[in-house]
Amino acid sequence: MVATFLLRVELPDRPGALGAVASRIGAVRGDLVAVEVVEHREGKAVDEFVVELADGDHLSLLLSEVAEVDGVALQDVRPVSGRRHDRRLEAYTTALIILKERTPQGVLDALASRVCAELDATWSAVLDVEGISVIASQGRPPATPWLMSSLVEARAATVGSEETDAGLRPAGTDGGDVAFVDLTAWDLVLGAGRPGWRFGTRERAHLTALAHLADARWAEMTERDGRVSPPTRPMRAG
Repeated sequence: MVATFLLRVELPDRPGALGAVASRIGAVRGDLVAVEVVEHREGKAVDEFVVELADGDHLSLLLSEVAEVDGVALQDVRPVSGRRHDRRLEAYTTALIILKERTPQGVLDALASRVCAELDATWSAVLDVEGISVIASQGRPPATPWLMSSLVEARAATVGSEETDAGLRPAGTDGGDVAFVDLTAWDLVLGAGRPGWRFGTRERAHLTALAHLADARWAEMTERDGRVSPPTRPMRAG
């Protein structure tokens, strides 16, 4: 029975390394369905390989073959139900869904849902820091106090660094499995979590791009409808 797996692999950022991994996959008759670059850092690349095996029992053989490639380290392996979604198509789908929403709450609910869909996040949440509350979510985010505490750590970790441009993250986690980014136009914060599966640089940039999309929608709504308030927020005096 065909089984599909996602392998997250760290490999040397040099010509031929990617081909060497692909060759090992082929050596066990694996079908390489998709490859996505997660990040580049310190002479290393982190890539995700989606591989179909004719028999799931061959997974251990596949992993041992990949481990034979010089300089390669397996970070994670997970079963995938069906073929991996098309990232480009998902981006267009998200834009269309958010553009169709006509209310602020609808936009934030759609954003939370699409974050999970695009980043394979277990949960996502839109935080009202001023009101100390979650006003939109998908999945089962941690308790609000934990989210607020993690956000404080993330902001402290990014003070004076370039990390703010690619999404806030908790301190001391080398990317970590929780990420935050400001929804600047809304005066809110978007968070996402994927326990045990860290967000790479490109994925945190992806989260930031989704936040920018929601910010653009807010600007469009205010221009069209005049003064509108985010969910749960009173209208501010001029």
